[in-house]
Amino acid sequence: MLLLALDTATPAVTVALHDGTDVIASSSQIDARRHGELLLPTVDRVLTEAGLKLDAVTGIVVGIGPGPYTGLRVGLMTADTFGLALGVPVHGLCTLDGLAYASDMGSPFVVATDARRKEVYWARYADSRTRVTDPAVDRPADIADRVAGLPAVGAGALLYPDTFPSVHEPEHVSAAALASLAAEKLAAGEELPAPRPLYLRRPDAQVPKNYKVVTPK
Repeated sequence: MLLLALDTATPAVTVALHDGTDVIASSSQIDARRHGELLLPTVDRVLTEAGLKLDAVTGIVVGIGPGPYTGLRVGLMTADTFGLALGVPVHGLCTLDGLAYASDMGSPFVVATDARRKEVYWARYADSRTRVTDPAVDRPADIADRVAGLPAVGAGALLYPDTFPSVHEPEHVSAAALASLAAEKLAAGEELPAPRPLYLRRPDAQVPKNYKVVTPK
């Protein structure tokens, strides 16, 4: 097994290789505006660090969000392209699950990432491997009663201390955690889903109202 994992659903552009036993190479950069520019060089850097070529990869793991449309689609399209080119399966994992897994927490907590517009993408967990609510997008004040008393993980939680007074690492998702979680699930015989993006709201770019199509006569 050689899994190539990547995620662009948050400001983190993150890539890792996992050989079925451990992470053998990884790299992450935080830049919310350069996903498309940074992802492929990061993949190349990780492969070079491991001393491997892309054709050695036996499976792709990609974070499916939730996240902003523009950033998220960079990772998903790249993963699909690699899968088609190599003829290997592409597995999708919730980005929030990667953050939860990396936290290694054994009691209930919440994961929250920045959704902009003064909102967070969030979900509750029983422990680092068990999500108990579907991912959602809300204003922090609107979910305060549902997360009260729970520690939180993620950059979104850091932005709203009134709702999330106790915040723990990690701040950003890592492909290393996604790869490790996927390897663990696959080793247990669990079938991972094909990647389907978790778009919890419409993209920011919209066709203007009263738009007129002008065609030449």
